[in-house]
Amino acid sequence: MNDAPSPCNVLLLGTGGREHAIAWKLRQSPRLGTLWVQPDANAGLLALGRPCDAPLTVRERFFLKSWIEKNEIDLVIVGPEGPLSEGIVDDLAGTRCRVFGPTRDGARLEFDKSFAKGVMKQASVPTADGRSFSNHEQARAYVEARDVPLVIKATGLCAGKGVVVCSDKEEACAALDRIMRSREFGDAGASVVVEERLSGQEMSVLALVDGRTITVLDPCQDHKQVGEGDVGPNTGGMGSYCPTPLATDALMEEISREVLVPTVDALRRDGIEFRGVLYAGMMLTPGGPKVLEFNTRFGDPETQPLMARLQGDLVDILWKTAGGELDGAQLSFDPRAACCVVVCSEGYPGKVRTGQVIEGVETADSVAGPGEEVVIFHAGTSRDSSGALVTTGGRVFGVTALAADLGRAQALANAAAARIRFPGAFFRRDIGHRVLGATSQQGGATSQQGGATRRQGGAAAARG
Repeated sequence: MNDAPSPCNVLLLGTGGREHAIAWKLRQSPRLGTLWVQPDANAGLLALGRPCDAPLTVRERFFLKSWIEKNEIDLVIVGPEGPLSEGIVDDLAGTRCRVFGPTRDGARLEFDKSFAKGVMKQASVPTADGRSFSNHEQARAYVEARDVPLVIKATGLCAGKGVVVCSDKEEACAALDRIMRSREFGDAGASVVVEERLSGQEMSVLALVDGRTITVLDPCQDHKQVGEGDVGPNTGGMGSYCPTPLATDALMEEISREVLVPTVDALRRDGIEFRGVLYAGMMLTPGGPKVLEFNTRFGDPETQPLMARLQGDLVDILWKTAGGELDGAQLSFDPRAACCVVVCSEGYPGKVRTGQVIEGVETADSVAGPGEEVVIFHAGTSRDSSGALVTTGGRVFGVTALAADLGRAQALANAAAARIRFPGAFFRRDIGHRVLGATSQQGGATSQQGGATRRQGGAAAARG
């Protein structure tokens, strides 16, 4: 068993809130050497790391490998789904470093929903009934023959936005037109998955996987719809909290046994040794938990409360995961609850104005009392020519609070978010309401999405 080297030089790929949270936690490791980040990263990330001058495009991977050798990089952490789908882990094979993230074949679980459905069918993983289509007319005929509410999903990557939850056939047909004909989500809409609409509470289950060993992290609940009370279009995520009281020991045992272990084993039988994060978006239906979709990286904004609560050396944890040695990693979670509230630009998830000057960030965390903590994770920020902090995107901050219970963490995050000011800024004040009861559930959420070792079926599942 090899611990991470000390110092360990790390290259962190990605520019958003997820990566800022990861970098914030990496900075707490006594093993961390130089932390390199992308030169176009957000302002929070650039304050924690050194901008790298490596070419990061697919066409220039040879030069990236040379840069890794020259700068003695020990660990590359791939944050977003894009580079994983492009095969960056495969391209960096044979270099001196370990790479945290799955190969392109493993990442197909996220960027190819048809492939994911096939894996789930092969592994008998419970999921919504559905079919894949690359022909618009065939998809429309299937929709018109169905008498149940449906969900239309663009098969490719859409930054969490390529899912349309439909109440009737007319809405489903309109969604097909938007995705397949108008190409609202680009080439990701060349094919779609049409599936039954599930109802219940949603839950995000993230696990570290090293090919065989699975360590399940404390489960979260994400809020994807833009409006309070879970109304409006899906977004990349308006907030998240962790842990969720929905996750009983019996439920987590069932998800590990029926979802995570069979999926990892099915991939291995096909010659795919999955290493990285396996994220199962679950719907807790009256008939039991069912998979909505898989992601193959840390979620955003789930990573923010997870990193705020994670106890352990993240450099060593990710090093061991990438090296197939996860069984020897030490990690646990802060007993306090964490709530992340995403502060957005006006118009999100549609077109937004950028370049808005931001104020109040420096004092936002001062709302915390004894035994509490607030961390402001940047997502869509940069510095203008005068050094002022400005907006660069739709999701601008992930304001994350730690407190004794979820109700207090929510109130604390809301208070801190309210101190951050820029024209058109808005955020949801009801993150966590589905279990706090602040807003009527009205039949449960239907957004359908855009933590002792147990040896089962060849894989090992362990609660973090």
